[in-house]
Formats: sequence, C-alpha cells, structure tokens
Amino acid sequence: MPDRTRVQEQVDRLRNSQTLHGADSLCRLLQYLADHAVDHPGVPLKEYQIATELYGRPADFDPQADSMVRVRVGRLRQKLAEYYESEGANDPVVLDIPKGSYLLQIHPRFERSASVGNTLLPAPGTPRASPTVSRSTFLSIVIVLSALLILSVISIFLITTDSLLAVRRAPKTIITSAPGPPRDLSIFWNGFRKGSEPPWVIFSNAKFVGRPDLGLRYYNPKRDPDAVIFDHYTGVGEVLGVHDLDMVFKQLGEELRVKRGSLFTLDEAKSNDLIFIGSPSENLTLLDIPVSREFQFRSVPSGPRKGNTEILNVHSQPGEAHEYLASPSNVPITEDYAVITLAPGLDHEHSVLILAGTTTFGTQAAVEYVSSEESLRVLLSSLAVSSPAQLRPFEALIHVKVAGGVPIESQLVSVRKAHS
Repeated sequence: MPDRTRVQEQVDRLRNSQTLHGADSLCRLLQYLADHAVDHPGVPLKEYQIATELYGRPADFDPQADSMVRVRVGRLRQKLAEYYESEGANDPVVLDIPKGSYLLQIHPRFERSASVGNTLLPAPGTPRASPTVSRSTFLSIVIVLSALLILSVISIFLITTDSLLAVRRAPKTIITSAPGPPRDLSIFWNGFRKGSEPPWVIFSNAKFVGRPDLGLRYYNPKRDPDAVIFDHYTGVGEVLGVHDLDMVFKQLGEELRVKRGSLFTLDEAKSNDLIFIGSPSENLTLLDIPVSREFQFRSVPSGPRKGNTEILNVHSQPGEAHEYLASPSNVPITEDYAVITLAPGLDHEHSVLILAGTTTFGTQAAVEYVSSEESLRVLLSSLAVSSPAQLRPFEALIHVKVAGGVPIESQLVSVRKAHS
C-alpha cells in the first residue's frame, strides 16, 4: 500500500476533480474510507460503523431500514470508476471500492513492462550454430528478401501519403476536461447541496376512502368519520417529479432522500432542507409549514366550480387575474397552474422548496421547470440572479398547457420576491 502522503495526495486530487465537483457528501465519505484503509489496513468496515461514526446516526441505527450508507457508497463507487476512465487515467494511485464491500482498496498504478512474446533468447555466451547453406539457396533467399523490401517501401510510402492527406482534411479536435453541471442548475440548486445531509423530497399522498378494486374518493372527516383510510396513493405527476429531481441531483453529484407526506414529521422539518412535491390539498404537511403568501391554494368557496382547487393571487398586479384554475373537471384537462416557492426553513438555516400544481399535471410541470436549464434561465433572469449568493426567497406562478395527459409547455406568469 502507498504511504499516507501519497494516499492523501490522491484523495485531494479526487476531491478537486470535475467528477466530484460539488459532491461534498461523497468527498467526506471518501476521506473517511481512505483514513480507515491507511490506519487499519485490511480491517473490514461495517455499514453500521460508517453510519454512526461518519454520519452521527444513533446507536439503534438499523441498516435494514435505512439504506443511506449503501446508496452513498454505491454513488462513490460509480464516481471513482468515472474518474479513472477520464481525468484520472494516468494518476499514480488508484482507489476503488469492490462491490459487496465498504473497504477502500488502494494500490499504485504499475507501468506495463515490455514483452518479447514467446521467443526463447539464448543465454549469454552460448555459441551459435553456423548452418550450411548452398549457393543456389542463398541466391533465392536474397532475391525474395529484396522483393519484400521493395514492396515494403512502396507500402510505407502509400500509407504515409494517405495519412498526411487525411490529417490535412480532418478538422482540428480540441480536447477539454469533462464538463461540470449546467450553470443555471448549479445556481438554483446550490442551497440544497451544502448541507451535511441530503435534502428530503416529500411527495403528496392524500387520504382516500373506499376500496382500490371498486373505487376511491377523497376522505371527508365529516362524511367518513369511521371509514378505513388509504394514504399510500399519489399522482403520476408526483412520481415523475421525484424521478426528474433524482436525475438533476445525480447530474450535480448529489443525493436525495424521499418520503411520503403522511410519514413526515415536523421534527424532521426543523433541521433539513425540504422539497415538497404536490399541493397542500394533498400534501397535508404543507398546512403546518405556511410559506406561500402571494400564491395560495384554496378550495373554491362557491359558484359552478365550488370545491375545485384554485390558486389565489393575494396581491394581484395590473394585468393579472385574482384566481387561477385548471380546466373544469368535467372535460379533459388542457391547462393548469402551478406554484414554485423558495422559502427559508423553520430554523432559517435550511431551505424549503414547494413545487405544486392544482392537479398532478401542474405539479409535474413545476418540477420539470426547475429541472430544465432553459426554464431556469428565464426564472433567474426575472429574479435578476446571476450567482448562488444572489438567490433569495421568492414565489412564482406558471401556466401549464396539457395535451393527452402530459404537460407540454410551461410559461412564467408572475414572480414575487419575498420581503424580509
């Protein structure tokens, strides 16, 4: 095993690489594994040990119930492979984590020695036999070798000429290092990448009554006081939204933790970055965290759309409507509205992001909006933000066009910067 200095140099090289750029949690894990490998050569590492020593999990930590360590080690294993296939192809020290293990392997990269194939070379001082060759055989050999020499010279000339012509025709290739994540994605999501723990994604799962095989409807406490409640269903937009966020965070070299709303507690909300997917009408945890002030969800109190969910524009500006609703429930949905809200967390050291539509299609569109480099460029421009430090709490309203049950276009309607 290389000495501690060489190992630390390699760890620093990895931490400063494009592959692990911004992945602070993976860098901390790499440093921990490297220290263990140097201090305790060959001593296996357990999942429980990593969770309690590195991440401060309590003594009753159950690896079967919490896959956090397995997920992060798997991500680090993948990043190490990517690094040594690109930036670190010529690094003097190689680090890897074999599958099924948490022990970091450290070994130097050996030079490949030259080989002479299977030819047996005579030992020094061994006399060589002098074969007897007739004059006619000798002349035949000379003629054949001369012919081969002439053909070789001609072939080399033709190949060289063709290669030179190809070089002249070929465009110049600029070799660059592996690109980092897109700029606007990095600016918008920077606040969710700096915590000691990955952010929680809380998706909506409204309460239903009835039976899945016969039909479900929303739970009404007045109408269904004793009914059996089903709270393990969610919309298609929420599912696809979680997938989109996972892809964004992988691009940023980060991770997410996912939990359904009915299982989330306020204690968890106090000390974590939170991303809510789904409106307060279905993500009931949001009712305990009132962060939206300009664009609020409510049930239509009267009229032909009574009971439908709408977005109330509390302080409507000239040219803006006071209420925004999706298409009526008795026709195919062709439009929806959604809110994107960034607010400080309960302890003001973390952040809360709400991505919610009045229907599941609007929710999906809101997540897609903050997952797209093009859409984020429009949003950040409207907020006059060009760096992570400039991004402050805000509320935004978007209009969503829907076709065939799929959001196909989203347009920014209004943006409000939160007041101090």
